[in-house]
Amino acid sequence: MSDTVKLLFGVHAHQPAGNFASVVREAHERCYRPFIDVVERYPRFPFALHVSGWLLEFLARESPDDVARLRAMVKRGQIEMFGGGDTEPVLAAIPQADRREQLEALSARVQRRLGVRPHGAWLTERVWESTVVPALADRGMRYVVVDDYHFLCAGTQPDRLAGYHATEENGRTLDVFPISEALRYRFPFAPVEEAVGYLERLAPGGAAIYFDDIEKFGIWPQTHDWVYGQRWLERFIEAVVASPRIELLRYADFHAAHKPLGIVYLPTVSYIEMSEWTLPPHEAERFEQLVARARAEGSFDRDKIFLRGGQWKNFFTRYPESNWMHKRMLHASRRFHALSSDEQKPRLRSFLHLAQANDAYWHGLFGGIYLPHLRRQIFAALARLESGLDARHRPPPIERIDFEHDGDPVIVLRDRATFAAVKTGFGASVRELTSLRLAHNFADTLARREERYYRTIRDKVRSGAFAGAGIASIHDRVAYKTEIAESDLEIDRHPRTMFVDRWRTEGGVDELLGYGDAAIDDPSVRFASANAGVSVKKAYRLRPSALEVSYDIDPAAAGVFSTELNIAMPSCDGPGGSCWIDGRRRAGFGESLRADGCSTIKLADTELGGYAEIALDPAGSVDMRPLFTVSQSEAGFEKIMQAVCLVVAWQVDGRRRVRVRFVARREHAA
Repeated sequence: MSDTVKLLFGVHAHQPAGNFASVVREAHERCYRPFIDVVERYPRFPFALHVSGWLLEFLARESPDDVARLRAMVKRGQIEMFGGGDTEPVLAAIPQADRREQLEALSARVQRRLGVRPHGAWLTERVWESTVVPALADRGMRYVVVDDYHFLCAGTQPDRLAGYHATEENGRTLDVFPISEALRYRFPFAPVEEAVGYLERLAPGGAAIYFDDIEKFGIWPQTHDWVYGQRWLERFIEAVVASPRIELLRYADFHAAHKPLGIVYLPTVSYIEMSEWTLPPHEAERFEQLVARARAEGSFDRDKIFLRGGQWKNFFTRYPESNWMHKRMLHASRRFHALSSDEQKPRLRSFLHLAQANDAYWHGLFGGIYLPHLRRQIFAALARLESGLDARHRPPPIERIDFEHDGDPVIVLRDRATFAAVKTGFGASVRELTSLRLAHNFADTLARREERYYRTIRDKVRSGAFAGAGIASIHDRVAYKTEIAESDLEIDRHPRTMFVDRWRTEGGVDELLGYGDAAIDDPSVRFASANAGVSVKKAYRLRPSALEVSYDIDPAAAGVFSTELNIAMPSCDGPGGSCWIDGRRRAGFGESLRADGCSTIKLADTELGGYAEIALDPAGSVDMRPLFTVSQSEAGFEKIMQAVCLVVAWQVDGRRRVRVRFVARREHAA
């Protein structure tokens, strides 16, 4: 049927590992289940499906009947299953050994749940680096899907995008399909008649290639009523099945019947929107201006391949918090793979894979680094993995490690209960403070920084610019999930870590204290500061389930010494968090308070199943307030609580020693 257009239709289903169960259930009710309901009635509509491993297991537990329906559609040949990384990692950002194991884990999971082993693969966020080819080929993947933009950036002519191309890396071969951007922006947003008419006007004989998020079919704003209430999906399927100009094929069928159109070497790239999101705000704004100018001049379609922004890994430079998680994961991966094969237990491998889930590492219109519960999942997985690794090979109690490869190593203190990392370049503050027993990093706080969309908020844009038939894509919407004021867009001028120290003389302003290199004096690590007006000696020491920080302060004149602790608590500003001072409940985590003469502060958290206690010796004043950041998602702009910010302070009028003891316990504080 060379006179037909071959429609290759695929959808990708994913939820972040660790996402709230209520959110996933709503996605299932609004999208996954109704999508299955529709396609099940049309066995002549073949399509490809990728489901990330964590989501597939969630559905198998919560809705086994729907998974059984998928299995039946696979068996009858309607669904072609695609593979990929099990926990949806960006393959280019994890080690080669982990790429292979992630790919194998999902293929085995799909085989077990749905009865077939995939031969096509989905690449997370369509992030392409040629280094991923060997792992894909080694695990039986014959082809992958990426955007046609990837091909255009390699110089491929537009008339050569109606099929797949071959590529290779060090002699390992893989075929690559180009997803049509024109189809991504039409399905399901354009009216059915327009979408099908576009397909029918394509040149016959070639492939019309579509593969995109299934969440567009019911979860994205306005889409549930459009796709199911107004029957977009049903009418689309009926129209393409009935069209004499459209032939529906699985990717596997097209791949078996056609030869590659040639060989291609794709550059390191993702989809074009990602190339903007990964840029710093000023550069992202400039990039947007260049794109807008090209569109106005009518040259964008021709020249967009030359308007390339950043690559996905730039998120590690934009967000130091992301870089820290990533480099901690890489270090844990090296420790895991140094084990003997007998020691590499599946449970430990599963924790490593969970720590590689992509969502918490980046931010754009999607991506979840601003979501504390997704970062918490990464650190929980690392804590459980490292507890298992430590049980097999006990590391030193104190050591220097340059996790971030920036020439400024951290000092790691650890025992069976605690992992603490102190960063000299951050004012000798604590970069990470993980309770291994609670599997929680209390220092997991995201700083407030400028984002590209802050200008939109400041300009008080309240509505999108979308016009025309159909519904708006989320790229064209402007919405607000929470009320945001100008004051909410304040930017941090210092790291949001723990034990950030300041000195203020009478009538003066707070000055951040900097420290020299660490001196390791087992079991302590010591720092010294020689700021004008005050000399401070700072020491960290681990005690059972506790981190003790002591300060020897020698001022030239009376002043106030303070230290700031940004403490991540799972409940955030929800009802499960409460602050207790000297045994009395004073506030929730989302509230502010000030108190003098405090000896103990307890932060009790039902989500954590435990509490953090900060003991002050001598008693000091406490200023507590919530730390909020402003972020965007497909649903709109919103404020998200990141941490409880505690500033504890002491009046100092001569030489003085103060101690702060941070304890984490599993029991709930009463």
